Amino acid sequence: MTIYEELKARGLIAQVTNEEEVSKMVNEGKAVFYIGFDPTADSLHVGHFMALCLMKRLQMAGNRPIALIGGGTAMIGDPSGRTDMRSMMTRETIEHNCECFKKQMERFIEFGEGKAMMVNNADWLMDLNYVELLREVGACFSVNNMLRAECYKQRMEKGLSFLEFNYMIMQSYDFYYLYQKYGCNMQFGGNDQWSNMLGGTELIRRKLAEDAHAMTITLLLTSEGKKMGKTASGAVWLDPNKTSPYDFYQYWRNVEDADVLKCIRMLTFLPLEQINEMDSWEGAQLNKAKEILAFELTKLVHGEEEAVKAQETAKGLFSGAGSLENMPTTELTEADLTDGAVSIVDLLVKSGLCTSRGDARRNVEQGGVEAAGEKVSFFTQTYTADALRQGIIVKRGKKKMHRIILK
Repeated sequence: MTIYEELKARGLIAQVTNEEEVSKMVNEGKAVFYIGFDPTADSLHVGHFMALCLMKRLQMAGNRPIALIGGGTAMIGDPSGRTDMRSMMTRETIEHNCECFKKQMERFIEFGEGKAMMVNNADWLMDLNYVELLREVGACFSVNNMLRAECYKQRMEKGLSFLEFNYMIMQSYDFYYLYQKYGCNMQFGGNDQWSNMLGGTELIRRKLAEDAHAMTITLLLTSEGKKMGKTASGAVWLDPNKTSPYDFYQYWRNVEDADVLKCIRMLTFLPLEQINEMDSWEGAQLNKAKEILAFELTKLVHGEEEAVKAQETAKGLFSGAGSLENMPTTELTEADLTDGAVSIVDLLVKSGLCTSRGDARRNVEQGGVEAAGEKVSFFTQTYTADALRQGIIVKRGKKKMHRIILK
């Protein structure tokens, strides 16, 4: 099986501009491709994880990745998938986020001479002269076609700023620049980027009368929708200080039955033959598949040692015999107490098990909260400093738990 055939078998390819030529380039290791990452936070999240895994697969097959950090495009903000305008970030925040991205990417991609490259589009976009840019590439973009693009259509009713309208031109210019400077001949991205990616391929063809290609990777569509890596407590980050290895493991351990094999195919590096044998698994076997998924992905992101710890902690806690050593823990101080105690609502919010006090009250009222081994029936329930010094395990639902201790 060729690498391109494997990508298709894993469900990673949604659409391409010229499948015959793209597959030939990828299979022969001649693709110099880029994927863009806009630094809108100080950590990558699992929504980026699929792109990183794809880059790793293609690099292993002899192709050369370019990780493009969007220090320049982040100054504008991508309207794709948004119902409102993104918050504007300062240049200092963007630069800090870019540095964080670089450190995390180096765990997945091999950078160096003749290997993968990492570039920041601020290096060329920030120096562009507006009038010169318009004269150079403006005639290559049809406003009519741009307005038909999905990333813009969905914003027309609520309003689309001229600032955001320029995003497609900036992203297209990235491909145009990388093609000329580094011989980048292919771009990958999610389905929501297709219009922007076509803009780049068309710009190269019209300006240079040469060929370039775009390929999108399939965004993982779970039963919870397109927001891969989103939970009731927020995003699932690759930074262990933002999402612990245990919580990362538990996120994948708790995927829906209908999604587990899809995730294993797309995101793990297990042989397809082994994965295909799981197609007939049902019931308790699917729980085993979820454990495999969670372990493999935690190992990829955090290393095998942390994956083993997370797995052992999860198994032990749910069997009632586990060590608390590696369990996610929140430490409180006396300043967090009111009259020597703290409410269950505050514990749920401070631990991140609930996103707000209202969310915490609803979970308690619906009978979904347990603390110190007992079901919590009233959201006015409080816990004393003495109890907290011993440590209290708080559970939301059947699978979300957190240890809280007073220091």
